[in-house]
Amino acid sequence: MVSKKSRSEVRISKHKRMRNRFSGTAARPRLSVFRSNNHMYAQIIDDTVGNTLVAASTLEKDVKAELKKTNDVEAAAYLGTVIAKKALEKGIKEVVFDRGGFIYQGKVKALAEAAREAGLEF
Repeated sequence: MVSKKSRSEVRISKHKRMRNRFSGTAARPRLSVFRSNNHMYAQIIDDTVGNTLVAASTLEKDVKAELKKTNDVEAAAYLGTVIAKKALEKGIKEVVFDRGGFIYQGKVKALAEAAREAGLEF
């Protein structure tokens, strides 16, 4: 009988492989995305120091107040604009996109495209 890895184990191993290829610097930090069943989280991280420069999630009161649901594509797109605005306020224009081992479609794609439209470059 063949045993299969769970989806979360597969995602974590993909994420580890991706993190070996790139990391965030002070000049070009990493935009990291995580999605759970109920919420989405985005952080902009400088890996050389290990600091989170900007963070946003659907758990925040001002973000949650604008949304009907916190786990759909519209919520992801809104979160992308929020993280991009916060990054531009801090003077961050270019980032490296880290999809966190998730497939680039649906919510992750919506967040990335909204962040691009709001002014982030990646």
